[in-house]
Amino acid sequence: MAGLLSGCGHSLPQLPGFDAEAWRADPYGCHNQREKGLAAILKHKELLYEARANDITSLLGHPDEEELRAGTEKVYFYYLQAGSQCDDRHQRSSAPRLSLRFGPLGTVTEVLADPVRKP
Repeated sequence: MAGLLSGCGHSLPQLPGFDAEAWRADPYGCHNQREKGLAAILKHKELLYEARANDITSLLGHPDEEELRAGTEKVYFYYLQAGSQCDDRHQRSSAPRLSLRFGPLGTVTEVLADPVRKP
């Protein structure tokens, strides 16, 4: 059974117009670089569906926050703009975030983004 479950999902393709290196170099969105990559993620979000958590981590880096839900579901959060999460203790912030929800099979089932604030 474990072999069947490990076969679910697919390799994550490249997202056209997305600079993964710049995204990963901006943990917690504290340098306001992630907002630039958001449009490419949302435009091609269908490519993220069915991707595994380790593929998402390879593409976007470790999530800024992770929330475990009922059963085996979880959500990865990536901050898009600087906020109170940039303080030394990285406390939860109301700054806009990209959310990726993983279903019971460990693959992405939903991609959402909070509206970014204009300066």
